[in-house]
Amino acid sequence: MTQRLTGPEAPGPRDQSPPAGFGGSSAKDPRWPPALPDSIAGQLVFRLAPRSWHPLLQLARLDRPIGWWLLLLPCWWSSALASIYQGGPLRVRDLLLFFIGAIVMRGAGATYNDIIDRDIDAKVERTKWRPLASGRIGATTAVLFLATQCLAGLGVLLMFNGFTILLGFASLGVVGLYPFMKRISSWPQAVLGAAFAWGALVGWAAALGSLALAPLLLYLGAVFWTIGYDTIYAVQDIEDDALAGIGSTARAFGERLRLGIGSLYALAVICIEAALLAAGAGAPAQGGLVLFALHLAWQAMRVDPSDGTLALRLFRSNRDAGLMLFAGLAAEIFLAPK
Repeated sequence: MTQRLTGPEAPGPRDQSPPAGFGGSSAKDPRWPPALPDSIAGQLVFRLAPRSWHPLLQLARLDRPIGWWLLLLPCWWSSALASIYQGGPLRVRDLLLFFIGAIVMRGAGATYNDIIDRDIDAKVERTKWRPLASGRIGATTAVLFLATQCLAGLGVLLMFNGFTILLGFASLGVVGLYPFMKRISSWPQAVLGAAFAWGALVGWAAALGSLALAPLLLYLGAVFWTIGYDTIYAVQDIEDDALAGIGSTARAFGERLRLGIGSLYALAVICIEAALLAAGAGAPAQGGLVLFALHLAWQAMRVDPSDGTLALRLFRSNRDAGLMLFAGLAAEIFLAPK
């Protein structure tokens, strides 16, 4: 098996000097910066933004929209479930605010993670060209950018009720812990799950100003879902993580990878089903959950620990799985007797 971890015998990204210009970007050299392995080419924001901004946009993961989608979907599920529980319409204003907030706070979380992990990222093939790891952005610039994103996120959060604001601040402790867990645990995905699933609490709280059994069960289901899909994502780095001494559930499951992911996904479906029952959801929502469950089962059967490219495709497909569940919840609201 080819060793992909960078080291003294092979120059890393810091040994390759970028062209002159902000953050190492240069309009005169189209080869710089290199496209990151898991990015999506041709994103509109990169076509519109000045080239000098591209390292910051990469730092915020705007070249990889799947991150904010996965942060957003539990918010939308929870908001829709609250509407079903109350017998009211979809809260379009809340859905739009969650959309903006997810993009901003996904960027902030990614920036914070890269600040903490910049030395580790420089040693891993998939991450060595990230803006901080490659030296295209300095730590001070990254911290200022993080502060700007956090202020924007705060502006969105303050548009909700007081209880939701408190919940939003409570999530920061979990977010702050995540980058350090991979150094001490084989289950850093559990902390990521606790952070990324937080929207399952926030969506309900924004509607009702409190929590109940249904959103707590939905949150637990979203945690298991997140651990499952991030285990698939971690398949890309099994080799490098082992060499760097970094823990992951993909490594922990080993030859039982499919069983581990399948078990996590099964727990996710069970918890979400319990949440639907607790909220009084009917057939359309249940139909959405069936489609969601079938998609997760397909992922668990398809994942291959030796195929990182397939793992990335399966990971990204979780946006579609999550939208299937949301479509079922939305259909329940639209089809409800007036």
